[in-house]
Amino acid sequence: MHRVIRRIGDASARRPWVTIGLWTVLAVLVIGLAGTVGGKFADDLVAPGSQSERAMELLEERFPQAAGGSAKAVFAAPDGERLDRYRPAIQAALARIADAERVAAVADPFAAGTVSPDGRIGYAEITFDRPSAGLGPEPIKAISDALEPARTAGAAAEVGGDAAFINGETETSGTEVAGLLAALVVLLVVFGTIVAALVPIAIALITVATGLAGIVLLAHAMDVTSAAPSVAALIGLGVGIDYALFIVARYHENRTSGQDNRTALSNAMAAAGSSVLFAGGAVIVAMSALLLTGLGLLASIGLSTALVVLFAVATALTLLPAILSLLGDRIDSGRIVRRRSPAKRPEDGAWWRLAHRVSGRPWPYLLGASALLLTLAAPALWMQTGYPDAGDDRTSTTHRRAYDLLAEGFGPGHNAPLLLVADLRRPGVTAQTIPELSERLAADPGIATVGSPRTSPQGDAIVLPAIPTGAPADPKTSQTLERVRALVPPNVAVSGMTAMTDDLTRQLDKTLPIFIVAVLAASFLLLMVLFRAVVVPLKAAVMNLLSIGAAYGVVVAVFQWGWFADLFGLDGTYLIASPLPTIFFAVLFGLSMDYEVFLLSRIRENYDTTRDSTESVARGLAGTGRVITSAALIMTVVFLGFVAHPSPLVKMLGLGLSTAILLDATIVRMVLAPAAMALLGHANWWLPRWLDRVLPHLNERAETPPQQPEPAPAPATSQS
Repeated sequence: MHRVIRRIGDASARRPWVTIGLWTVLAVLVIGLAGTVGGKFADDLVAPGSQSERAMELLEERFPQAAGGSAKAVFAAPDGERLDRYRPAIQAALARIADAERVAAVADPFAAGTVSPDGRIGYAEITFDRPSAGLGPEPIKAISDALEPARTAGAAAEVGGDAAFINGETETSGTEVAGLLAALVVLLVVFGTIVAALVPIAIALITVATGLAGIVLLAHAMDVTSAAPSVAALIGLGVGIDYALFIVARYHENRTSGQDNRTALSNAMAAAGSSVLFAGGAVIVAMSALLLTGLGLLASIGLSTALVVLFAVATALTLLPAILSLLGDRIDSGRIVRRRSPAKRPEDGAWWRLAHRVSGRPWPYLLGASALLLTLAAPALWMQTGYPDAGDDRTSTTHRRAYDLLAEGFGPGHNAPLLLVADLRRPGVTAQTIPELSERLAADPGIATVGSPRTSPQGDAIVLPAIPTGAPADPKTSQTLERVRALVPPNVAVSGMTAMTDDLTRQLDKTLPIFIVAVLAASFLLLMVLFRAVVVPLKAAVMNLLSIGAAYGVVVAVFQWGWFADLFGLDGTYLIASPLPTIFFAVLFGLSMDYEVFLLSRIRENYDTTRDSTESVARGLAGTGRVITSAALIMTVVFLGFVAHPSPLVKMLGLGLSTAILLDATIVRMVLAPAAMALLGHANWWLPRWLDRVLPHLNERAETPPQQPEPAPAPATSQS
């Protein structure tokens, strides 16, 4: 594999303008196609095989009017006033809503009786001509704009309900730019020159731009959730910078050791380029494994992120060597940090001394690091998951303000409506026994009200709405849902956004162990083939689990328990968003494998030469410690930027990712890994002979790496 990557890098470096031209054509083509035939994002929250899915399919088949999405225009008079005082302005707003795109019908709150008992708050039910997941943000924005007459008159007017929450526009906070600037500062410290620091940033931006366009094209072929581009861009930015950093750092190291530019680049591609290929492969495998959950939401996030990482690997292995070959010595232009003299020997470096200090007393370091990670992971044992609702969002959004007004005027359960769908073609409840079913539902302590039944045009299906007493994310609402489903006959299925997200959470809880085992198995096989060892992949899996567990624990302590809530700008406690543990594991396991592959590749290089286990670990750490730490710092600051985002869900994602990366690159790679490898000694690289014969040889090195050109003979000088 080293030979293949070397040849790819050499080919790109020999014809840099051709390579850059091809990438330009590819980027223009992908971005152009995305703008013309690209699809729209749709949030698929259906759990396959669930009761809520069956109910939605029945609605679409028998009762398409009831299958359309819905929202609520919520109006509130100032304290001490009644809403009917603003009736003319509200009706003017409703007339404008009726003319908005995708609106099929809108009800007058005064005629429909949807005004609170105190007369201050009311809502207009809005029905769309398509399901909520396929609406997009434009209709919601149009409805919000249509409410202006009511606002001008002095009433509060907001857009809430399922469709508004799902399709609300995502605000940006500028954290991405802050993360890039922080990454640039780290790169300036690492390389000391502006040009060398800008190269990884440029590669990452090209990766993300092309990858995001590819995601838009992917949305043309399948449902892609609106969260997929954000997650993919976050990961793509981090790995794009890191992969370029790995190669540029090795290239810089080779040049510093005396190799000419061409040889230094070729050798850097053979070594660091191969590590990038396998590291990127690990991330792609981990993200693609989200398909195993069977959930469209996670599958689209996994495939979208894998696509961006694929672009990151491709740009690092082709576009980067082309740019470096064109720059030549200009890579050192714009020096702003004084170059430090490199250590003449590994023993002169701090990383070499750290590795020997750890290997000299491995047990204390191993036990101490493990104890720290296990302590941080402990809160994860009490993790409670749930799907986020509008009540978890920031108060600056219209759907959150509508949520609060509905809860104030009608009770928290009004934000968690249930929809019972009866299939009258099957045995069970009939049109005549629906009133009896309504009475039994109303008798449940968790049900506040039961609405009037609606019959499909063909008379073969009935829809019965019910309002629980609890909020969507309240565990008591989930218990009410269980009782309702146990109460209804077999031809009745319960749906609604609350039921759908509850089914989604339950399926995620069931599939997470299967997903973890699948990712661990795939990564174990990949590392076993790459390093031709059994113990090293097992050690890597255990250590990755420790760092991921610690990230879980930190997220639980901050968001679920409220520790340091003020520091992170939180105004309450939150359940852990049910998709996040699965997404965390895929992303963090993949990214931690980046550092594992990069470190172990250098250790294996030295071990193949010296056959000294302890010394190879020390030399491997000395050669990669600074780069891995810098790469992790870049990834951490990029992720930490999202902690400043106003959305608690985005904060949760940023804190979990940054914590795991920081722990993995420091405690795990710099302390735990050297200690464990020192204790295992030569057993690290043990591989049964029969397995050695079976496994493919992917990591063979080129027999004759490029040699330094012979210096030209000095011209003869005449004697006078």
